[in-house]
Amino acid sequence: MNDEQLLRYSRHILLDEIGVEGQQRLLDAHAVIVGAGGLGSPAALYLGSAGIGRLTIIDHDQVDATNLQRQIAHNRERIGMAKAKSAAEAIAAINPDPVVDARVQRADDTLLDALLPQADVVLDCSDNFVTRHRVNAACVRHGRPLVSGAAIRLDGQVSVYDTRRADMPCYACVFPPADAPEETRCAVMGVFAPLVGVIGTLMAAEAIKLVADLGTPLTGRLLMFDARSSQFTDIRLPRRPDCPVCGSRTA
Repeated sequence: MNDEQLLRYSRHILLDEIGVEGQQRLLDAHAVIVGAGGLGSPAALYLGSAGIGRLTIIDHDQVDATNLQRQIAHNRERIGMAKAKSAAEAIAAINPDPVVDARVQRADDTLLDALLPQADVVLDCSDNFVTRHRVNAACVRHGRPLVSGAAIRLDGQVSVYDTRRADMPCYACVFPPADAPEETRCAVMGVFAPLVGVIGTLMAAEAIKLVADLGTPLTGRLLMFDARSSQFTDIRLPRRPDCPVCGSRTA
């Protein structure tokens, strides 16, 4: 790190749990973020400001006026711009250090298989089960830790699925593909604006913890948040030996 970086990241470096070595791990890390909307906006901004060295942001959509109620990486001037590129501009305005690769496309298997072997952590900030299962399967294939979040109306959740540990579940263990519920979108159901900030920020925190080897991640646990009561509920998640995605592993 140069002198400017030592100053920029000084509040991290002062933490015994991070220090110079932990901050250097962040600077050397590559995070892939799927989705640059309500969850991806705060996640990307905090990872960028914290000094994650490489960020790949995947989103095929464009900024719309209805997004601005909660998607804090975007602004009025960037309505009509690709969300991935808008998020990249927002990060650069805060911190010039991260190398941001804005991918204006869907997170299909070909793209994920190309990106994930070089990634240290993956954040699924998408808003549909098809993408979540596709990202999860790719993380299992390539042995990459997955930070997954969701938010709708006044309810949110976040978890870490890290199948590098044979005793830990993957996303499909908890939400089997065959039992996927009917999709509920913000455009139809609505969403409380600060809720996506809470969940997206927690996702960034979990990603940073994984990279910096800090504390105890949410691996094998589902943290649920009810914005009505401001209460968190922590649920242990079992691994399914018969899981169609990760069940072939030996525990």
